[in-house]
Amino acid sequence: MNLVTPAEHPFAQFVRAIGKGKRGARNLSREEAREAMGMLLDGKVEDTQLGAFLMLLRHKEESAEEMAGFAEAVRARLQAPAIQVDLDWPSYAGKKRHLPWFLLAAKALANSGARILLHGGGAHTAGRLYSEQLLEQLHIPRCRNWIEVGQALDQQQLAFIPLGDWMPQLQRMIDLRNILGLRSPIHSLARILNPLGARCGLQSIFHPGYQAVHREASQLLGDCALVIKGEGGEIEINPDATSHLYGTANGENWDEDWPALSPQRHVKPESLEPAHLAAFWRGEVADEYGQLAVLSTLALALRALGEPREAAFSRAEQIWAARQA
Repeated sequence: MNLVTPAEHPFAQFVRAIGKGKRGARNLSREEAREAMGMLLDGKVEDTQLGAFLMLLRHKEESAEEMAGFAEAVRARLQAPAIQVDLDWPSYAGKKRHLPWFLLAAKALANSGARILLHGGGAHTAGRLYSEQLLEQLHIPRCRNWIEVGQALDQQQLAFIPLGDWMPQLQRMIDLRNILGLRSPIHSLARILNPLGARCGLQSIFHPGYQAVHREASQLLGDCALVIKGEGGEIEINPDATSHLYGTANGENWDEDWPALSPQRHVKPESLEPAHLAAFWRGEVADEYGQLAVLSTLALALRALGEPREAAFSRAEQIWAARQA
């Protein structure tokens, strides 16, 4: 009787590297991360390996080198045309405490001439309001491919494309959230991808300590990026709290603290009403919190594009006042 030892699956080495106990586990190198993500994207792993890999990464906490390697693997498979973009604006968290005021900031900035790409990963968590659910009401074009994105940017300077339409493999990983019980590192990865190579990428990372890791990953990729702990996980300044800005451009890092704009915290609304957001855009209703959130987020976007803080806030007020309904 001949007993043949089965060959080890090629992906097993990556699961072993990050999961081999407290003393044996290690981070993947940038090259290893690029190879591992490439295998995931090309469908060369078993589902059990995918789940194990994502959750071990979540438990270990991914490094900047790993995130950079993952991003490089995704970018190598994008096949996106050359489309000029000023700001890459990922929207993956959804809002549950406040309305997504950042959408009005992006819309107003686009009206002023900045070309902005929004992208998101679907309504994956119950009880949250996602950008995809508000596009029609706010007249933000939903695009299903890069050709439509280019047309929308030429016509309105603003476009939204779902992750599933340009990298469905990553969307599938995000959708595992309700099966695995936890968000995976793919939620973080989507924020640094900057698929069209925008002049600067905005990123919101909610969990403390991850902001600096994201900035380092973008620096490794040679990208301009501005990272904050945004309200609810979205790229939106919370005017009731101090905001720390983690920036990187031309290989150099910079940091700024923006003080709270309100002496006391605003009471959060009892429910999130999208109609209120649209009415505020049209100037039909007032909202003190919304006004501060929109203006400060507008200023944040302008800061990412190189304007100093004071000039950014001054121009944000001008852009908001001149918005087109």
